[in-house]
Amino acid sequence: MIELTPELVQDYLTRAHGPSARLVTAGAIGTLDAQGMKRFGYGKPLFVRFTVDGEEREAVLSVMKGDVYGHQFSWDRAAVLLFQHATSGRLPRHCAPLGVGYVDGAGRLVPLDEPQEFFIVNEKLSGHDYFLDLDRIRSGDFRPSDLAMAQNFARWLAVIHAQKHDDPHLYWRRMRDLIGSSECITGLIDEAYPPDYEPFPAERFQAVERQLVDWRWRLKRYARRLCVVHGDFHPWNVLVDGDEFRVLDRSRGEFGEAAGDVAAMAVNYLLWGILDTPRFDGPFRELWDAFFATYIEATGDREMLEVIGPFFVFRALVVASPQWYPGHPPEVRAALFRFLERALSRAPFDWQGVDGYLA
Repeated sequence: MIELTPELVQDYLTRAHGPSARLVTAGAIGTLDAQGMKRFGYGKPLFVRFTVDGEEREAVLSVMKGDVYGHQFSWDRAAVLLFQHATSGRLPRHCAPLGVGYVDGAGRLVPLDEPQEFFIVNEKLSGHDYFLDLDRIRSGDFRPSDLAMAQNFARWLAVIHAQKHDDPHLYWRRMRDLIGSSECITGLIDEAYPPDYEPFPAERFQAVERQLVDWRWRLKRYARRLCVVHGDFHPWNVLVDGDEFRVLDRSRGEFGEAAGDVAAMAVNYLLWGILDTPRFDGPFRELWDAFFATYIEATGDREMLEVIGPFFVFRALVVASPQWYPGHPPEVRAALFRFLERALSRAPFDWQGVDGYLA
């Protein structure tokens, strides 16, 4: 609930319309009961009458209510309101948008001045991209510290994944997003592969999608697994500095399924491991084994192997994509396609028998 006072509304009007703006009255729609301002909150519009340079104006101030239909978080609701502000005025007969803004930590209404694009400012981290270490290992320079780093990743994931969150609706949303989002599986199928893609034709994609319908219903019963996640934990989002690492670009929400973070990193050990040989062995297999073994030992979470299949589909579709990775030899892409199909059809996932998913 947002507690509004006449002073806060006046402050907003001044910010939005300049020093000549003056609040006349405000209250619930239909009553103009000024006391209604004290109970203004999600889903309860506030009627505002004010003047600018002596000219009287009227407006309705609304805050979107959170719900389980993809609007749980403030950034979800911001996307809807920004869309309405940007497009409503172009629709005939639609009420004209007069402003958009946010409520800050002090409860003030802060207007955005004709927003068009947005940016974020983050701290500058030291270190180098982790994928450079994988390239070095591929060139033959495999060090004991590389094995230790993979284990450090697993232990860090174990710590963040231990923070559980009780919200079945949010877990179901995450599974819907995994399968149906434009950023995830169906988005990749449509956009990251050309039409009539011969190495993986439409009937194979359709078979994957049909299996994912069954998976979506199967995953619903795992909602108690909802936990803190990174959401996009791969080698381009990790900076290594000596024996320490930091992460970048958290994605797709604060909470999700632990298997998503595990799959995001593990599939890259698999990719690098088969770039030069059809067999998945050598240093990248050692990294794969150390990563999985350390994670399972630290968490005791073998159940993760029951749900990881669709997450491997997502990540394998990324690294097999001719758009994202145009330089792969045909045999590498073919092995990744076999891997994603078998990861989907064989549960629980057998990380120690991964060769059987590739051959």
